[in-house]
Amino acid sequence: MPKLLSLIDQLAQQIKNLDQVSHTVSKGSVAWHIEHSLLVITQIVEGVKHSDPTKYKWEFNFKRIIVLALNKIPRGKATAPASVLPIENLTQAHLMESINKAKNSLKVLDSCDPYQYFTHPFFAHLKVAPTKRFFVVHTTHHLRIIKDILKANVR
Repeated sequence: MPKLLSLIDQLAQQIKNLDQVSHTVSKGSVAWHIEHSLLVITQIVEGVKHSDPTKYKWEFNFKRIIVLALNKIPRGKATAPASVLPIENLTQAHLMESINKAKNSLKVLDSCDPYQYFTHPFFAHLKVAPTKRFFVVHTTHHLRIIKDILKANVR
């Protein structure tokens, strides 16, 4: 979990760039990518928390294996579900509140049964350990996009 906390801290460091956007890189602003990453964490932990570990069912999923093994999500291949779409006009204060919520959610995740899970739209059931791994891969994906947005705006 220290890796994920470090990634959340890296998101927090980018709040100062919240209004930066580069439509050649992404439709979303830096703020959008920060908030989306944090919403994914808080919403998924909420789902895990309310799941019944006796109903967990492992299924072979090639996409899950590739993404988690390569630590990389291909860009532009999926759209975010409505539940993790950020609101308009994000502020620094709102993003800092989301940072704190995400960190508190991770504490909840640590107290979950290892077989509690959430159902990912592409990866099927992910129990607690793969969920943590997914968070690292997903957050890293959005930090890379943020870096590319900032790089595009320097040119």
